[in-house]
Amino acid sequence: MTAGTGEQVTDADLAARLPQDPELFTEVHDRYFAAIYRYVAGRLDAQTAEDIAAETFLVAFDRRDTFDPERGEVRVWLFGIATNLVARHRRKEARHYRALARVSVAPAVEGHESRVVASVAARMLLPRLANALSRLSAGERDVLLLVALGQLGYEEVAAALGISSGTVGSRLNRARKKLNFILTPEALDE
Repeated sequence: MTAGTGEQVTDADLAARLPQDPELFTEVHDRYFAAIYRYVAGRLDAQTAEDIAAETFLVAFDRRDTFDPERGEVRVWLFGIATNLVARHRRKEARHYRALARVSVAPAVEGHESRVVASVAARMLLPRLANALSRLSAGERDVLLLVALGQLGYEEVAAALGISSGTVGSRLNRARKKLNFILTPEALDE
Protein backbone atom coordinates (compact mmCIF):
# COMPACT_ATOMS: atom_id res chain seq x y z
CA MET A 1 0.00 0.00 0.00
CA THR A 2 1.20 3.50 -0.60
CA ALA A 3 1.26 5.82 2.36
CA GLY A 4 -2.11 7.39 2.87
CA THR A 5 -3.66 6.49 -0.50
CA GLY A 6 -4.68 2.89 0.16
CA GLU A 7 -3.53 1.87 -3.35
CA GLN A 8 -1.61 -1.36 -3.82
CA VAL A 9 1.97 -0.86 -5.02
CA THR A 10 2.89 -3.45 -7.64
CA ASP A 11 6.27 -5.15 -7.71
CA ALA A 12 7.08 -3.30 -10.92
CA ASP A 13 6.31 0.02 -9.18
CA LEU A 14 8.45 -0.99 -6.22
CA ALA A 15 11.32 -1.92 -8.51
CA ALA A 16 11.12 1.31 -10.48
CA ARG A 17 10.73 3.64 -7.49
CA LEU A 18 12.90 1.89 -4.89
CA PRO A 19 16.18 3.72 -5.61
CA GLN A 20 14.55 7.17 -5.41
CA ASP A 21 12.04 6.51 -2.62
CA PRO A 22 13.58 4.77 0.43
CA GLU A 23 10.22 5.00 2.23
CA LEU A 24 8.94 2.27 -0.12
CA PHE A 25 11.35 -0.18 1.45
CA THR A 26 8.89 -0.62 4.31
CA GLU A 27 6.51 -2.12 1.75
CA VAL A 28 9.24 -4.46 0.49
CA HIS A 29 9.93 -5.61 4.04
CA ASP A 30 6.27 -6.08 4.92
CA ARG A 31 5.57 -7.94 1.71
CA TYR A 32 8.50 -10.38 1.71
CA PHE A 33 9.98 -10.77 5.18
CA ALA A 34 7.89 -13.83 6.09
CA ALA A 35 8.81 -15.67 2.88
CA ILE A 36 12.52 -14.90 3.28
CA TYR A 37 12.41 -15.94 6.93
CA ARG A 38 10.67 -19.26 6.10
CA TYR A 39 13.27 -20.01 3.43
CA VAL A 40 16.22 -19.29 5.71
CA ALA A 41 14.61 -21.05 8.70
CA GLY A 42 14.28 -24.16 6.57
CA ARG A 43 18.06 -24.10 6.11
CA LEU A 44 19.32 -22.85 9.47
CA ASP A 45 18.19 -22.62 13.07
CA ALA A 46 15.43 -20.16 14.00
CA GLN A 47 17.66 -17.55 15.65
CA THR A 48 20.15 -17.52 12.78
CA ALA A 49 17.25 -17.40 10.33
CA GLU A 50 15.87 -14.33 12.05
CA ASP A 51 19.28 -12.68 11.92
CA ILE A 52 19.90 -13.57 8.28
CA ALA A 53 16.40 -12.55 7.20
CA ALA A 54 16.92 -9.17 8.87
CA GLU A 55 20.39 -8.89 7.33
CA THR A 56 18.89 -9.69 3.93
CA PHE A 57 16.72 -6.58 4.13
CA LEU A 58 19.58 -4.48 5.48
CA VAL A 59 21.77 -5.51 2.53
CA ALA A 60 18.89 -4.94 0.11
CA PHE A 61 18.22 -1.49 1.54
CA ASP A 62 21.89 -0.56 1.30
CA ARG A 63 22.05 -1.86 -2.28
CA ARG A 64 18.67 -0.63 -3.48
CA ASP A 65 20.41 1.70 -5.94
CA THR A 66 21.97 -1.33 -7.66
CA PHE A 67 18.73 -3.30 -8.06
CA ASP A 68 18.20 -4.13 -11.73
CA PRO A 69 14.53 -4.86 -12.59
CA GLU A 70 15.72 -6.41 -15.86
CA ARG A 71 17.26 -9.30 -13.89
CA GLY A 72 14.02 -10.16 -12.10
CA GLU A 73 11.50 -9.21 -9.47
CA VAL A 74 12.23 -7.71 -6.07
CA ARG A 75 11.23 -10.99 -4.39
CA VAL A 76 13.72 -12.96 -6.47
CA TRP A 77 16.46 -10.40 -5.74
CA LEU A 78 15.80 -10.81 -2.01
CA PHE A 79 16.00 -14.62 -2.27
CA GLY A 80 19.34 -14.22 -4.04
CA ILE A 81 20.68 -12.01 -1.25
CA ALA A 82 19.40 -14.45 1.38
CA THR A 83 21.02 -17.38 -0.41
CA ASN A 84 24.35 -15.55 -0.50
CA LEU A 85 24.10 -14.81 3.22
CA VAL A 86 23.28 -18.44 3.95
CA ALA A 87 26.39 -19.39 1.97
CA ARG A 88 28.47 -17.63 4.63
CA HIS A 89 27.08 -20.14 7.10
CA ARG A 90 27.67 -23.13 4.80
CA ARG A 91 30.06 -25.00 7.06
CA LYS A 92 27.76 -24.53 10.03
CA GLU A 93 24.83 -25.73 7.92
CA ALA A 94 26.67 -28.89 6.83
CA ARG A 95 27.68 -29.60 10.44
CA HIS A 96 24.05 -29.09 11.48
CA TYR A 97 22.82 -31.66 8.93
CA ARG A 98 25.53 -34.15 9.96
CA ALA A 99 24.50 -33.73 13.60
CA LEU A 100 20.84 -34.29 12.75
CA ALA A 101 21.83 -37.46 10.92
CA ARG A 102 23.44 -38.78 14.13
CA VAL A 103 20.45 -37.97 16.36
CA SER A 104 18.68 -41.03 17.64
CA VAL A 105 14.96 -41.16 17.05
CA ALA A 106 12.83 -40.81 20.15
CA PRO A 107 9.30 -42.16 19.82
CA ALA A 108 6.55 -39.57 19.77
CA VAL A 109 3.93 -39.66 22.51
CA GLU A 110 0.64 -38.19 21.37
CA GLY A 111 -3.00 -39.13 21.67
CA HIS A 112 -4.17 -39.07 18.09
CA GLU A 113 -3.10 -42.21 16.19
CA SER A 114 -2.63 -40.67 12.75
CA ARG A 115 -0.51 -37.83 14.17
CA VAL A 116 1.63 -40.36 16.00
CA VAL A 117 2.21 -42.41 12.86
CA ALA A 118 3.05 -39.31 10.83
CA SER A 119 5.34 -37.96 13.53
CA VAL A 120 7.23 -41.24 13.94
CA ALA A 121 7.63 -41.56 10.17
CA ALA A 122 8.94 -38.01 9.91
CA ARG A 123 11.32 -38.48 12.83
CA MET A 124 12.66 -41.67 11.30
CA LEU A 125 13.17 -39.97 7.94
CA LEU A 126 14.78 -36.78 9.30
CA PRO A 127 18.27 -38.20 10.01
CA ARG A 128 18.43 -39.76 6.53
CA LEU A 129 17.21 -36.59 4.88
CA ALA A 130 19.62 -34.43 6.87
CA ASN A 131 22.51 -36.73 6.00
CA ALA A 132 21.56 -36.67 2.31
CA LEU A 133 21.26 -32.86 2.32
CA SER A 134 24.73 -32.57 3.84
CA ARG A 135 26.10 -34.68 0.96
CA LEU A 136 24.67 -32.46 -1.78
CA SER A 137 26.96 -29.91 -3.37
CA ALA A 138 26.36 -26.32 -2.30
CA GLY A 139 24.79 -25.52 -5.69
CA GLU A 140 22.46 -28.52 -5.57
CA ARG A 141 21.41 -27.70 -2.01
CA ASP A 142 20.77 -24.03 -2.89
CA VAL A 143 18.59 -24.92 -5.87
CA LEU A 144 16.68 -27.67 -4.06
CA LEU A 145 15.94 -25.53 -1.01
CA LEU A 146 14.99 -22.44 -3.03
CA VAL A 147 12.43 -24.59 -4.87
CA ALA A 148 11.24 -26.56 -1.82
CA LEU A 149 11.36 -23.92 0.90
CA GLY A 150 11.30 -20.68 -1.08
CA GLN A 151 8.71 -22.03 -3.52
CA LEU A 152 10.49 -20.37 -6.42
CA GLY A 153 10.19 -21.50 -10.02
CA TYR A 154 13.16 -22.40 -12.24
CA GLU A 155 13.44 -18.91 -13.76
CA GLU A 156 13.22 -17.29 -10.34
CA VAL A 157 15.90 -19.59 -8.90
CA ALA A 158 18.08 -18.84 -11.92
CA ALA A 159 17.69 -15.10 -11.37
CA ALA A 160 18.28 -15.40 -7.60
CA LEU A 161 21.50 -17.37 -8.06
CA GLY A 162 22.70 -15.73 -11.26
CA ILE A 163 22.75 -19.00 -13.22
CA SER A 164 20.87 -20.27 -16.26
CA SER A 165 17.53 -22.05 -15.89
CA GLY A 166 19.14 -25.08 -17.55
CA THR A 167 21.68 -25.20 -14.74
CA VAL A 168 18.82 -24.95 -12.24
CA GLY A 169 17.13 -27.92 -13.90
CA SER A 170 20.26 -30.06 -13.97
CA ARG A 171 21.19 -29.25 -10.35
CA LEU A 172 17.65 -29.96 -9.20
CA ASN A 173 17.61 -33.23 -11.14
CA ARG A 174 20.93 -34.34 -9.61
CA ALA A 175 19.73 -33.39 -6.11
CA ARG A 176 16.48 -35.28 -6.56
CA LYS A 177 18.33 -38.39 -7.77
CA LYS A 178 20.62 -38.26 -4.76
CA LEU A 179 17.65 -37.88 -2.41
CA ASN A 180 15.45 -40.41 -4.20
CA PHE A 181 16.62 -43.36 -2.13
CA ILE A 182 15.15 -41.69 0.97
CA LEU A 183 11.73 -41.42 -0.58
CA THR A 184 11.43 -45.02 -1.76
CA PRO A 185 9.22 -47.33 0.28
CA GLU A 186 12.13 -49.78 0.67
CA ALA A 187 14.27 -47.13 2.36
CA LEU A 188 11.44 -46.26 4.72
CA ASP A 189 11.04 -49.93 5.72
CA GLU A 190 14.67 -50.28 6.83
